Amino acid sequence: MTQSFLTSAVASRFYARWLNADPARAGMVADLAQLSITPAIFAQLLQKETAAGMPLQRAVRRVRNLVVATLIERDLGGRADLAEVMETISSFAEFAVQTHLTALTAEMIEAHGTPIGNESGEQQEMIVLGMGKLGGRELNVSSDIDLIFVYPENGETRTTSPEQRSLSNHEFFTRLGKKLIGALSEITEDGFSFRVDMALRPNGASGPLAASFGMVEDYLVVQGREWERYAWVKARALTGRPADIAALEQIARPFIYRRYLDFGAIEALRNMHAQIRAEVKRQEARHPGRSNNVKLGRGGIREVEFLAQVFQLIRGGRDASLRDRSTRTTLATLAAKGLLTPEEVDQLLQAYTFLRNLEHRLQYLDDAQTHSLPSNPDDRLTIARMMGFTDVESLLEELDAHRAIVAAQFDAIFADKRGGQQAQGGTNEAQAEAHVMLSDADSRDVIEARLAALHFDEVPAAAQRLLLTCQSPKLQSLPEASRGKLMALINSALPIIAATTNARSATLGRLLDFFEAIARRAAYLALLTEYPHTLERVIRMMSASDWAAKYLTRHPILLDELLEDRTLKAAPDWTAFGQEVRRQLDASEGDTEHQMNVLRDLHHAQLFRLLAQDLEGDLTVERLADHLSALADILVGATVMAVWKTIHNRHREDPRFAVIAYGKLGGKELGYASDLDVIFLFDDDDQEAPALYAKLAQRFITWMTTHTPAGILFDIDIALRPDGASGLLVSRLAAFEKYQAESAWVWEHQALTRARFCAGDAAIGARFEEIREKVLRQPRDDAELRKEVLDMRKKMHDAHPNRSPLFDIKHDAGGMIDIEFIVQYLVLRHAAQFPQLTADIGNIALLKLCGELGLVDKDMALNVANAYRSFRKLQHQIRLQGSDRARVETERVAQEAAQVRRLWSSMLGSET
Repeated sequence: MTQSFLTSAVASRFYARWLNADPARAGMVADLAQLSITPAIFAQLLQKETAAGMPLQRAVRRVRNLVVATLIERDLGGRADLAEVMETISSFAEFAVQTHLTALTAEMIEAHGTPIGNESGEQQEMIVLGMGKLGGRELNVSSDIDLIFVYPENGETRTTSPEQRSLSNHEFFTRLGKKLIGALSEITEDGFSFRVDMALRPNGASGPLAASFGMVEDYLVVQGREWERYAWVKARALTGRPADIAALEQIARPFIYRRYLDFGAIEALRNMHAQIRAEVKRQEARHPGRSNNVKLGRGGIREVEFLAQVFQLIRGGRDASLRDRSTRTTLATLAAKGLLTPEEVDQLLQAYTFLRNLEHRLQYLDDAQTHSLPSNPDDRLTIARMMGFTDVESLLEELDAHRAIVAAQFDAIFADKRGGQQAQGGTNEAQAEAHVMLSDADSRDVIEARLAALHFDEVPAAAQRLLLTCQSPKLQSLPEASRGKLMALINSALPIIAATTNARSATLGRLLDFFEAIARRAAYLALLTEYPHTLERVIRMMSASDWAAKYLTRHPILLDELLEDRTLKAAPDWTAFGQEVRRQLDASEGDTEHQMNVLRDLHHAQLFRLLAQDLEGDLTVERLADHLSALADILVGATVMAVWKTIHNRHREDPRFAVIAYGKLGGKELGYASDLDVIFLFDDDDQEAPALYAKLAQRFITWMTTHTPAGILFDIDIALRPDGASGLLVSRLAAFEKYQAESAWVWEHQALTRARFCAGDAAIGARFEEIREKVLRQPRDDAELRKEVLDMRKKMHDAHPNRSPLFDIKHDAGGMIDIEFIVQYLVLRHAAQFPQLTADIGNIALLKLCGELGLVDKDMALNVANAYRSFRKLQHQIRLQGSDRARVETERVAQEAAQVRRLWSSMLGSET
């Protein structure tokens, strides 16, 4: 709170005039100032005035003056903070609109009948939209109110007496709107309630005063401009039926919030801000006394509002928590989501509070809608003392400090970043060449010369590729602005590529594939234009990995992840991620398609962060696999619960159902593109349970594998379920236990060595682990076990023939499959004696454990464990370059393969 050095009567001429006009008013203010004023108090005060014979218009104005005077008294006396002042005056404006509209609607119906909708046949009510600060519940004490009048349907009024004259609904609500404006804004002996501004309605001053939903929708779709999106962010219905309000929100939301991340909003708001600033400068030049505009001036209130709203327009379509109408609430959300730092938001909130308190004190002087410091020295000193300063210089010093903070934050987001960026670390020649700009009309010779100057490899092929992009129908048919941005990005990219990699032509080709994929998405072009460091990161990723380049090209929405180092490089917080997944799924309950896209978007974003950390060398292959497996576990669990809620005849709130992971997910060795090997178990005696859980499993697979606009989540493989393809989709837990004990093949027990509980009912998961351990610890005949393992290894080897001269890291003799089979053999052979072998700790750890237990030569076990680690790393590097098969020159891995074959021979006595 800001404590004034002056009393209300001394500080505010309005307060003094109003107080001196009636001796009773001092007592009224004193009594009311003891309380925080609520809408219930408004009604009591109004009833008291009307009971004394006051007409409604005069009564509302008298209450308004009392409320404003009381706010001045509480604010300057240090009993009300900014939040209370804004909330109170906003609530009163809403109360005034509702009160007058109710009375005027009754008058109109008495004279003209009830407006009825053509389509529904139901009575129609006018919705008054509060815009701007009224919509955000952050109104100024002496502000006007921005309103829009809408009604659901066209039609005519239904009369009930000959005296009533029927009107069209449009005429009815237009007349009603005019009456409402007059009731609120006409100046009487008691002043006015609120000035009303209708300029934000469709088509502005030239548009109809009241518009039907149909007209609003047509206008927003066809003619709605960027600045109107900004205005409609704040739109809040003050009147109307809930169903009508919800229908209007459905119409407006797609116009305000894009389904994609809309970085084009930055340029639109930058242009709007430039126009506002130009007008303010013109006004200040014509009226030098009106300088220091705390609302529209540099570092003022409007810049704080723009900072909050640009993030809303960019991200609000994908994140409902950013659709709040309050500037202060939105700023707090930006900190919570890491879009601005807590320190930045704290500074902005402090500045916003200071500026709004100052704005109120400017208006307290004469109850005038002003935002500039007065030119009169005495009035300036009065303002300073109302703000708790002893002199004007101290006020201006504090004001300048806050405005400097706001201006710096504003510039960080809105400064025009186009042109003039070169790659850091580039050669002098490359930097000089950055000033030579290609256009889409340049010839092959010009392009070749440009690429040669930047030392590109394979210049003719690279020039041809670039020429094809520049002259492609897709690029030529783009709007001029988008085409210009794309060519500017290409020109910016060339020196960055030259400074980043020696594989320049390959990187350029990947980047051009990406540009062609996003060319029609102006928002992505805007993001790369507004954030040049993001373009540099894209190029680094694409030069490092063909797979990463293709992944980003398929999912360009992930560009957003490259904006901030602190989110891109942060270690995953899987607990928080799981909570966010559940929150977003719960927010979309009932909308299956949206929930499926939510899962995919969250998966892609988290995977992309891991990919970025991987390419920077921040993660080992083992640590990456742990993270990818944890990510899959969370998404599997969240999907099971979301799908269960879609089964309407479910018999319990939480399903007694579990997903068991096998293969790479079971062993926590998941890769970026791995499918999920799973089986489904249930333990429920309800007679409908088998059918319900089969439906759950089927829908789970559908949710995972369906192609949506966001792609798929995971491919699912259920071949390892009991009896394979001929078996039931879902197994009862007891039946699974019996199958494993009596019917399972040895290869199924091999698979069980890498199985674990993944998601679902934890009790079933615990029981599965007991069954698994019991099965793995069965005593086994060594000769029979060896034969079964060798037979299965031969089948797998025959199924993956390698006719190339290269060594297949996974399938060839001495490769990864051999190591996995060795580990599985050792577990099945010795777990009866050494139960610690049943732990699902991964192949490397199990090999080392077998060496420590003396089951194999310790040095040989360590060598093969290291070979497995090397193979995984090499396989991972090859996959990152986009190759489906991990094959290398035999000499490159000859030593590791020989170590594996030596252990295989000592354990299983036969070459694979």
